[in-house]
Amino acid sequence: MTVRQPWRVAVVGGGITGLAAAVRLRDHAPAGTEITVYEQSGALGGKLRTGELAGQAVEFGAESFLMRDPTGAESAAVSLIRRLGLADAVVHPTVGQAALAVDGGLRPVPGGTLVGVPGDLAKVAPVATPAADADRDGGRPLLGPDEDVAVGALVRERLGDQVVDRLVDPMLGGVYAGRADDLSLVTTMPALARAARVEHTLVGAVRAAQAAAPRAPGAPVFGTLAGGLSTLVEAAARQSGATIRRDAAVRELHPTATGWRLVVGPTRAPELVEADAVVLAVPARRAARLLGGPAPEVATAVGGLDYASVALVTIALPEPQLPELSGFLVPATEGLLIKASTFFTTKWGHLRRADGLALVRASVGRYGDETSLQLTDDDLVVTVHRELSKVLGTPLPAPVAGHVQRWGGALPQYAPGHLDRVAAARTALRAAHPTLVLAGAGYDGVGIPVCVRSGETAAEEIITALRGSGS
Repeated sequence: MTVRQPWRVAVVGGGITGLAAAVRLRDHAPAGTEITVYEQSGALGGKLRTGELAGQAVEFGAESFLMRDPTGAESAAVSLIRRLGLADAVVHPTVGQAALAVDGGLRPVPGGTLVGVPGDLAKVAPVATPAADADRDGGRPLLGPDEDVAVGALVRERLGDQVVDRLVDPMLGGVYAGRADDLSLVTTMPALARAARVEHTLVGAVRAAQAAAPRAPGAPVFGTLAGGLSTLVEAAARQSGATIRRDAAVRELHPTATGWRLVVGPTRAPELVEADAVVLAVPARRAARLLGGPAPEVATAVGGLDYASVALVTIALPEPQLPELSGFLVPATEGLLIKASTFFTTKWGHLRRADGLALVRASVGRYGDETSLQLTDDDLVVTVHRELSKVLGTPLPAPVAGHVQRWGGALPQYAPGHLDRVAAARTALRAAHPTLVLAGAGYDGVGIPVCVRSGETAAEEIITALRGSGS
């Protein structure tokens, strides 16, 4: 195939994954490469969205990013922030201690756990009672070389129901809005999965994973941007030099002799766009619809990924008496609508106000139990306010402002075997169409660094494919 110069690359999806891909293309593709980002909504950034409540900037989507990757190097998010000239805007939590809402009160999250799985059973005793003598050494590793299991199944077998229900499930629920009994160990806890292929007990695997983790004493774990995460979105869009097409839904994708034809816009007035390569940086179900023609088997594979919907309810409270905590997590067994809450103006020093007004956010909605999301915005605000008062054990003042951000189908649910299925789908797609690449949280995991890395990797694959085609 002969690819004309300059290259024309279409990035479908204007979230942080697609924008990271566009920046990497600008940095590494030949000069003059034409990059176009197609975003079906009117706003870039996907789940990164900074809004305003009670006169203050506040995140209505993702709140922060990890500073380090699993090797101990700076995360892909931090590297991108440096590339975009935003390093001086990075700030860190001033309060890091979180709590669990159990038995009608708040108890500190125990130390020495790995996403809630304990490496020291004594430390979790104030919250949960591990099963006695269940975590025995059976003379072989917990997992086989290629085995994957649901987190809940492994932890229940080894440490009992309370550890899952009161520790692991709320931790995973806070990140994925999913349930420990459904989520893949290999995808959600890769370090623990690696250790479990060697260690004979779960506690031993947790300790081994913790010992293997790179440590930098005193180094911050999380960060955000003082101006809001939307500044990252805006900077990436600007410095990518890409043509940004908002309100431009890509409805169809067809291979051509020289690359791809995109059908963009409404059915009554479609626009046909030619491109040499395409990065599909959209949720898996939407990607599956676009892949249905050129790669039906891949479409079937990625279309089976399920998603959870959530609502983020933020309220502004006049001078409440909040504990000195970053927030709390709620086990599903507590019967509350809230599954997690963040005390924004306590956790982040740069958000604290002289007038004492506090911003508190609650996350609502668990996978398989989205009926709570059928409430109106007003009812969600009222319910969250009532449940916050209940958990804190004191009536909170009436909110002076509230905001509900609904994220439908926002959080991928990674069933056991997820990574193998994704790898097989990508291999098949690469063999059939090397200039069409999948990227995003639906395949590689949640979190801003993972999404950035996924987009950058997709861009590098596109560059390699186009160069290999003889252009």
